[in-house]
Amino acid sequence: MATLNTRNLRQLLEARGGPCISLYEPTHRRQHNNGHDRLLFRNLLDQAEALLGERRRQRDLQPVLEKLRALEADGSFWGRTLDGLAVLASPQRFDVFILPRPVKERVVVNERFHLEPLLRCLQSADRFQVLCLSRTKAWVLEGDRYGLHEIEMGDFPGTLEQALGSELKTEPPYTTGSSHPRPGVAVVRRGPGNEMADAIEADTERFFRIIDREALARYSKPSGLPLVLAALTEHQTPFRQLSQNPHLLPEGVEGNPEARSREELRQKVWEVVQPHYLARLERLKEDFRTASARQAGSADLSDAARQAVFGRVATLLLEGDRSVPGAIDRTTGELRPGDPSHPETGDMLNDLAEIVLLHDGQVIVVPKERMPTTTGLAAIYRY
Repeated sequence: MATLNTRNLRQLLEARGGPCISLYEPTHRRQHNNGHDRLLFRNLLDQAEALLGERRRQRDLQPVLEKLRALEADGSFWGRTLDGLAVLASPQRFDVFILPRPVKERVVVNERFHLEPLLRCLQSADRFQVLCLSRTKAWVLEGDRYGLHEIEMGDFPGTLEQALGSELKTEPPYTTGSSHPRPGVAVVRRGPGNEMADAIEADTERFFRIIDREALARYSKPSGLPLVLAALTEHQTPFRQLSQNPHLLPEGVEGNPEARSREELRQKVWEVVQPHYLARLERLKEDFRTASARQAGSADLSDAARQAVFGRVATLLLEGDRSVPGAIDRTTGELRPGDPSHPETGDMLNDLAEIVLLHDGQVIVVPKERMPTTTGLAAIYRY
């Protein structure tokens, strides 16, 4: 499975060498619904094969279809789903994204991947990450105002032993006369000169530095999302004092993150994130008003499309659930309205977002009530 971030979204935008198969379906978090999810995926595969047959390309994609069928048969995979699933397959790529938001059921076979659901999910302004930290363990979650889910950790050094290896000066668990230490707190056996206490403090500082560095490189830089620290009170200040992560918010969630339910943790984190989220949207709205007054911004789709193909759109605000049927010529920016009732009709707002991203612009999906315009978009130009 792949991690959805700006880097791999750009790779998918640049992908060539179709046909490209894009499968989307809503899924369930509870295992008793897995059979329904697998059956729906099987039906989507049948539709994809029918579309390939119409285009006489099925033979070229036989290895890809075999991978898709293997995924459908993988019972362990269907036990790990969340609210949505995206599978993108071509002769050159095979990407599977487990999504924390529902997506509409859809099958598209084209020369490009259909990326609108991923773009809307990835570019939403309310997203954040959470660094859960104790003295001996760390892990990262990602979410938004609606939900919180785990991120694939890979070889992230999430324990004290993994991070320090042979340089570890102490070995948990630590003991004193008490047999009931508090969770997440190292209990030190006191000795002459408190040597063990000093060693634990040194290990903790090195562990925190490694976690800060790895979280920045693996998660914060690729995503650009605000990061909230969830940790015991006594770990909040020491971690912040050494952190080099510019995405780390000054406020955190205090307490042992393992002692909270996922929903309780989401609520606490959103209390921290929401003021920053609202302030960011207000800044973006003011930036657009200023740019528009200087003829350096526009809410007109035709004008924004022409500017986008020449790389002049620095920031694009899109209304969350808005769509404009049709396509944009990616060379000239010409608008080509389409029939909204036709299943293959695209979305010009989605095309605009893809063009902006390919020219290193920023795309932000905003709720309707927070948009500074009524046209579904607000573009701020570079010059």
